[in-house]
Amino acid sequence: MPIGQPYHAVAQREARTGLGVGMMALAVLFFTCIDTSAKWLVTAGLASIQVAFVRYAVHFALALVVFLPREGRDAIRSNAPGRQFLRSMFLMGSTACNFAALQYLPITVTTTIMFAGPIVVTLLSIPILGERVGIHRIAAVLIGFGGVLVVMQPWGTEFHPAMLLNLAALTMASLYFVMTRLLAGIESNATSQLWAAGLATLCLMPFALRVWQWPEAAIDWVPFLLVGVFGGVGHIFATSAHRFADASLLAPIVYIQIVLAAVASILVFGVWPTVWTLGGGLIISAAGLYIWWRERRR
Repeated sequence: MPIGQPYHAVAQREARTGLGVGMMALAVLFFTCIDTSAKWLVTAGLASIQVAFVRYAVHFALALVVFLPREGRDAIRSNAPGRQFLRSMFLMGSTACNFAALQYLPITVTTTIMFAGPIVVTLLSIPILGERVGIHRIAAVLIGFGGVLVVMQPWGTEFHPAMLLNLAALTMASLYFVMTRLLAGIESNATSQLWAAGLATLCLMPFALRVWQWPEAAIDWVPFLLVGVFGGVGHIFATSAHRFADASLLAPIVYIQIVLAAVASILVFGVWPTVWTLGGGLIISAAGLYIWWRERRR
């Protein structure tokens, strides 16, 4: 076998832009449902590490049911196990930090800070992917980080130390997306889902069992049972969307999550986004969209 050649088949890309865009929009909706469910559970008293474990354990079970009957053991076999392991650990770390931050912060704040992901990915792409970034994108990066500061307000009384957890989640999520780029065309959707969910389940299990407690109120069982379903379905849709449409077309769709997060925050938790959160979100979104536009031109 030639060096670097995958030893099991990976589904080929298809030009079905409409389907890809629709699947990405649904993925963003499910991602909002993940954060909403997680905040509900940690606010109800469950440990954030337990919520993260449940999220991945159900995701893993769902991925096994969906992919194993169709692809067999090939679904588990990775063509690049080292990179796949790192990718999975970055995703798990991002989720754990984000869920911990949700215990103290409004969902609109955590979501808005995470919108700086494309900006951080732009910076990380220089040393890791060897990409060249011009002065225009560097300026957009600086403006985007200015938007993050507007949301966090480290100079004022609205600053909360949990925002540092959110920054850690942002960094690891960005590394996760960079690793996903490195694995594009090398790994199948099935392998990526099974590794990410399976490794997170195994790593989080010992810590989750130490603090385990069952939901007390009947209504708490709804997000407890669904948080993993939202995670599994959302990531399957997001990964599949990139097979049907270019990443450059799908990137701006994530910004609809700021609207979805605001609606969830108001309807579920009765918390309205502040002017600082909305203003910072607009700055971050504008910077991210400018970076996207520059990449499209290139």
